Amino acid sequence: MRFVYIALIVLFTAIVLAFKIQNLDAVTVSLASMSVTMPVSILVLTVYVLGMLTGAFLLNLLRSWIRGAARR
Repeated sequence: MRFVYIALIVLFTAIVLAFKIQNLDAVTVSLASMSVTMPVSILVLTVYVLGMLTGAFLLNLLRSWIRGAARR
């Protein structure tokens, strides 16, 4: 079973590297008066990480609200 996990990790890494290599075009992202130019792959990775952090924060907030309501 360990070899299956290793094969899946290698496959996932190869897919991520292929995505990174194929998406080197630069894009400009603007917010208010700020703008940043970065490769598409970095933008996608940044948005993904921000989404994970936001989702984790929201989930923890909802859990604490539910625990607080259950204590009453």
